[in-house]
Amino acid sequence: MIRAYPVILTPDTGGYVVYVPGIEINTQGSDLAEALCMARDAIGAWGICQQDAGRAIPEPAVSEPPHEANELISWVDIDFDKYRRASDMTYERTNITLPRYLKNLANDAGLNLSQELQSRLKEVLRVSE
Repeated sequence: MIRAYPVILTPDTGGYVVYVPGIEINTQGSDLAEALCMARDAIGAWGICQQDAGRAIPEPAVSEPPHEANELISWVDIDFDKYRRASDMTYERTNITLPRYLKNLANDAGLNLSQELQSRLKEVLRVSE
């Protein structure tokens, strides 16, 4: 489910403080881009925690929240299902088959086959961390 939440960005000496009204969370970033990225991450983490606890994720406001003259308003979109998939760091044991010579070469080179496979899959599937 994709939703867009309004956020209030308050300039600060170290960048921006971000407040997400309606769900009452804060985060920050050293510049505008990082602040918005951090807001998306905070909203995503908060949302999947709500789901895991069996609570509903409230609908975002549809109007601009009240704010001070020096504050910026932006909207941050988040796909909670995509965020959950990207955040799932549960490991699963998988059996693979390799030619013996490749396994031996990898072992001789000190490679971790699990890490190498993960790296290659992320590259092929264009998954960023």
